[in-house]
Amino acid sequence: MPVSLSDLEAAIRNAIPVAHLEIDDQSSGCGENYAVLIVSEAFEGKSTLARHRFINEVLKAQIAQMHAFSQKTFTPKQYEAYLQKSS
Repeated sequence: MPVSLSDLEAAIRNAIPVAHLEIDDQSSGCGENYAVLIVSEAFEGKSTLARHRFINEVLKAQIAQMHAFSQKTFTPKQYEAYLQKSS
């Protein structure tokens, strides 16, 4: 069963305070390949691995139904720096 973008968004927003969220269905709408970018102060003081493990646990049921899942996780300060580098 395909995973919907709204299901992913609801699961993430219910688990942590989100300052910015981007969800990209990279499977042309079939719901089997998603990339997410999450900005939250809840990531402060956590390593990238700890952040990814946390999100993997939050989305455990959804990820089990996907072919592929990738994530970028930032604190608000890190996201500002990321945007500066990108422009």
